[in-house]
Amino acid sequence: MRMSVIPREEFPPPVVWNVMDGTNVLIPQDHNLDYEELLGSGQYKESYRADMIRWGEMKRQQDSGFFCRLAIKRATQPFWMISDCRRKSDVQWFREEFPDRCVCVRVEASEQTRSQRGWRFTTGVDDAESECGLDEGVKFDYIVRNDGADDVLEKHLEDLLSLIKSQEKESDTRNDIKHQ
Repeated sequence: MRMSVIPREEFPPPVVWNVMDGTNVLIPQDHNLDYEELLGSGQYKESYRADMIRWGEMKRQQDSGFFCRLAIKRATQPFWMISDCRRKSDVQWFREEFPDRCVCVRVEASEQTRSQRGWRFTTGVDDAESECGLDEGVKFDYIVRNDGADDVLEKHLEDLLSLIKSQEKESDTRNDIKHQ
């Protein structure tokens, strides 16, 4: 796929922070599991997925912002992409912490496309909040369809870049007004 959407001189390169990295990093450390295998979509990850979800839920009950803070702990760049938010509490945390800088984007694909990519529905896992907690009740600033059509995806990404740039300008203007 040709990706010419974000010219470097127009927009700083983003750093991608994954909210669920905490689960994928902390669980292997605590339970002697293979970190790289847990990042994949194979049988190894599937055999531990339900346990990882339970552990993540326990951590969230203790502190709903735990994984969000962990995701940005090392952030120093001006532009971040936070991937893999899975719950309303994740979205709410970022919107409250960064109200002028947060653009909430949903990436979705049809079940048919997901099946073609190897996904199989597992009762008790794929119907848990960790997998479908954002399916209802969240207002997304933008929705990207990722069903395999490169031209459609590129158009979505170009539109998203425009939205981010306009929000960045609005935020900068508000900050300039505050400091006058």
